[in-house]
Amino acid sequence: QVELVESGGGSVQTGGSLRLSCEASGLTSRNYSMGWFRQTPSNAREGVSVIDSDGRISYANSVKGRFTLSQDTAKNTLYLDMDSLKPEDTAIYYCAADLRQLPAPLALLLADFTYWGQGPQVTVSS
Repeated sequence: QVELVESGGGSVQTGGSLRLSCEASGLTSRNYSMGWFRQTPSNAREGVSVIDSDGRISYANSVKGRFTLSQDTAKNTLYLDMDSLKPEDTAIYYCAADLRQLPAPLALLLADFTYWGQGPQVTVSS
């Protein structure tokens, strides 16, 4: 049973920073992809950043240069450091994992990972 437990999130003002963490358990294979996706009430779920089983990282154009994805494989934990936050970054952020070996750019676009966390809220006020 794969479980993803997220932490972090919260409310900040424009220009602020937040860190999201996602600890994974139950992933019996080392070949998996993990990433962060976000969703607002009016928009479909979109990929924010993904790391694939080869360690390649992709970012959505809207967050490039502001968000940084990193992974601590020893702790099975994925991090998303978000800087220079904007009101349009306001969303529920979901951690996801998948055992298919999808290239990061494709995984980012498909947004159909198998395992999902509960999703912390990130709110950026102007």
